[in-house]
Amino acid sequence: MINSREILETINMISNENLDIRTITLGISLRDCCNSDVKLLSQNVYEKITGVGRNLVKIGEEIERDFGIPIINKRISVTPISLIAESCQGDITQVAIAMDKAASELGINFIGGFGALVHKGYTKGDRRLIDSIPEVLVRTGQVCAFVNVATTKAGINMDAVTHLGGVIKGTAELTAENNSVGCAKLVVFANAPEDNPFMAGAFHGIGEPECVINVGVSGPGVIHSALKKLSPEADFSQVAELIKKTAFKITRMGQLVASEASRRLGIPFGVVDLSLAPTPIIGDSVARILEEMGLEKCGTHGTTAALALLNDAVKKGGVMASSHVGGLSGAFIPVSEDAGMIDAVKCGALSLDKLEAMTCVCSVGLDMIPIPGDTSEHTISAIIADEVAIGVVNNKTTAVRIIPVIGKTAGQQVEFGGLLGGGVIMPVNKYSSTVFAKRGGRIPAPIHSLRN
Repeated sequence: MINSREILETINMISNENLDIRTITLGISLRDCCNSDVKLLSQNVYEKITGVGRNLVKIGEEIERDFGIPIINKRISVTPISLIAESCQGDITQVAIAMDKAASELGINFIGGFGALVHKGYTKGDRRLIDSIPEVLVRTGQVCAFVNVATTKAGINMDAVTHLGGVIKGTAELTAENNSVGCAKLVVFANAPEDNPFMAGAFHGIGEPECVINVGVSGPGVIHSALKKLSPEADFSQVAELIKKTAFKITRMGQLVASEASRRLGIPFGVVDLSLAPTPIIGDSVARILEEMGLEKCGTHGTTAALALLNDAVKKGGVMASSHVGGLSGAFIPVSEDAGMIDAVKCGALSLDKLEAMTCVCSVGLDMIPIPGDTSEHTISAIIADEVAIGVVNNKTTAVRIIPVIGKTAGQQVEFGGLLGGGVIMPVNKYSSTVFAKRGGRIPAPIHSLRN
């Protein structure tokens, strides 16, 4: 039962602490759209997306009005396009253009799934798709791309990692007039989850049903406000308990919205992703939560331990609130999207190396990090390799969304706009990784992957 105190508490979270549903994401299988003619394939994709997704925005807005809960984004994810376009002939960018056209017609914010799963090797279709990513991200407005280059079971496909360093640099150059923002729509994964509702890495996995509703909740401002009311003398057990209880309340709201969207759309409910996804809005920052635990600035010694506590407590609270928790679930640390992270970079407290250490214990990885535009593609590949190695060895999802901003150098300001935020260009190590990146092949799976 829900009592009046809990209702008022939730209203306060929404009104004063930036609590929201970050996204309702409709996953759609496109496996029945295959055709050897790329024009017919593209038409099938457009018709399937617009047919299944025709009521997504309308129902999302109705739920917002009926429950008074902000739903920031309505999104769609689809089957990895490399799988359905493997045997088609013609220009594969036409499929992405059809996806973009469908997204515009439906009024959704983003559509994800233009990507490939290449953790153990390429097919010809995979290579063709990855080669097309820079052009796709320039020619479309709402299409997001992903590539999974590593898993704990398979190891790391270093051929793909090296390839993607060039793809990211090419995307940056093609979107140089807009601060290389095309790179913000491309994620490189290790152990990519098949039910993640958050962009830019969302896709509808091969083991998913015909269609499904996944919801991503967010509430760093709520947890920050709760911690501010806690005594400074409170020990870490008390801190963890408070975060756990708060995460439970946040996730219950997500469960309510997910169930209602599923009922009204007549589409099965998949998962609630209980990630703490920050925004550039003041009071909506993961960094500020860490600082509330006693750190003078995010990035100083103790930051990784504080983030580990936060991530664990969020998961423990969330799994008690929903029977189906999935996606990434935990704390995000996207640098340009978090006001506290931006401040920490500006004052020198937070470096790329420290962020890499923090990703060992959080839910994503090196996310939305602007770096100098003259960073070489091989350095970018080596940054990706370091991050996915953390995911592979620790049997967790990690990802890289990095933006070499053409024409900018370390220390300069950059703005991407909207939820993408902005910040300071972060320096990278000046020493070369070229020989390393050019070796190619596969980094073998760790010994603990042999669990059969």
